[in-house]
Amino acid sequence: MVSKGLMATWAFIDFLLLAAGGMSIALSIVWRAPNILMNMALDGEFLTAGLVVGIALCLTFIVSLGAVVQRNHITVGFVILNWFLILDAIIVTVVGSLIWFFSLRQRNEFHVRWLALPAADRITLQDDFSCCGYFDVSDAEIGGTFCTSLAVTQALNTNVTTNFCVSPITLRTDYTLENTFTTIYGFMAVVLSLLVCSLCVIKKREEEERFKRIDAKRGGRGFV
Repeated sequence: MVSKGLMATWAFIDFLLLAAGGMSIALSIVWRAPNILMNMALDGEFLTAGLVVGIALCLTFIVSLGAVVQRNHITVGFVILNWFLILDAIIVTVVGSLIWFFSLRQRNEFHVRWLALPAADRITLQDDFSCCGYFDVSDAEIGGTFCTSLAVTQALNTNVTTNFCVSPITLRTDYTLENTFTTIYGFMAVVLSLLVCSLCVIKKREEEERFKRIDAKRGGRGFV
């Protein structure tokens, strides 16, 4: 019989897989709420990718339940589970890497998103961070409580980076992006741990069945 310790470890990691999938789905839904800065950092495409990760992990958990309830001599369920885990690893790597690469280019990427924002949203960000324009005042939005006029924007010291929105915005979004792709990469530890644990279960089950067959050939007298 497969040791209780091994199966307990497998069950614990399997639960972590479900938790990771549930968290990914929940955050992908919650973070779609209107929030200018969050929506700039994690747009619809990233959130959809996070949803795919969550669904894949939860689907794998369901497959794992089918695998573990099979009788010992049937290991095909665990084999299928391992293929699902390999697919999960690929999905996690791709999604995590997409967000990571985006974070490396975020200053330029956010400029594109800044220009695409409605004027009211740009004014809100300028007021929140006390800045005018993104890289400089050329794309500043006049209005609000900080960039009240063209004269105010022109009077800003160009040597002070915080006078323009690129630095305060990316300082805030960098934290969000870094934690996001780090967490997604962290799912890889769960996926690979469950993969290794499942391989161990397969090996132990096959060994047990082999010993049973040998024992049966010996007339059930065992090895003593």
